[in-house]
Amino acid sequence: MENIKKINKNSKIGVLCGGLSNEREVSLRSGRNVFKALIELGYKDVTLIDVDRSIASTLKDAKIEYAFNVLHGRYGEDGCIQGILEFLNIPYTGCSVMASAICMDKIMTKKVLSTNKDIPLIKSESATSKKEAIEKIKNLKFPIIIKPSKEGSSIGMTKVNKNNETLNKALDDAFKCDKEILIEEYLEGKSATVGVLERIKDEKHEIFATPILGFKTKTEWYDYEAKYTKGLTEFILPADFDSKLTEKIQNIALLAHKMTGCKGLSRVDFLVYNNIPYVLEINTNPGMTDTSDLPAQANAMGIDYNELVDIILKTSEFK
Repeated sequence: MENIKKINKNSKIGVLCGGLSNEREVSLRSGRNVFKALIELGYKDVTLIDVDRSIASTLKDAKIEYAFNVLHGRYGEDGCIQGILEFLNIPYTGCSVMASAICMDKIMTKKVLSTNKDIPLIKSESATSKKEAIEKIKNLKFPIIIKPSKEGSSIGMTKVNKNNETLNKALDDAFKCDKEILIEEYLEGKSATVGVLERIKDEKHEIFATPILGFKTKTEWYDYEAKYTKGLTEFILPADFDSKLTEKIQNIALLAHKMTGCKGLSRVDFLVYNNIPYVLEINTNPGMTDTSDLPAQANAMGIDYNELVDIILKTSEFK
């Protein structure tokens, strides 16, 4: 990307939200929050844009100089919108085309991370048809988790305890969302997540991990309902791990961020089982709603919501 100038309070900023994915409603909530924060921070020319298929024309007509991307899911986190912004020479927040495409695809993420023995991964299989999935499941132990490879927010995910009619429905639900699915062994561990942020401070580039956020849910596992319904999940922040395990999890998060080419920000999700932190996935555009993980993690280290938004906005200068 060429000729990137520094952001100032008069810069014309477009907050990209909504979109065409199954996570549209979550993205709209994130977008409204970010828009409000930018106004409170003193940015004078901010436009909230509900993204549709005419987004390229919208961006050109509005003369957007910087894009704050809070799109979630397909087209917003998979490199598509990033490619459009690159073509239009509009600096944008978050990860590049390549990193976004890799991390949106859970199967590809595992392939990249599997090249480093220091990153634990849960045993899994992938499949592009129901017949192939049923055959490959024989290599795994029940219970299992079935999930679309390129969905977020636990959409299309199902826990299956044994080979019965539930398995057939779970496979059907996953394949409705994607052409390729991931099947993982289910481990009865602790869910946790770590934010990774980058910023320029005192004229030096720094990358750091947030405190670890742990979860206790009233649902069986950390599903869509638990993620976006107030009162169904108890945040444990910082998570109740000892200092040695905490440092290990944060270091793995930083390593995963770098290995997949992430820039600016990410959120790395873990399942901790027998003190082993297994990486589940990497989110390149974490939610920014009232119940989202990254704002809570940042707040725990003294970074309030508005400051977090400002940090993320300025990641658009890293390209």
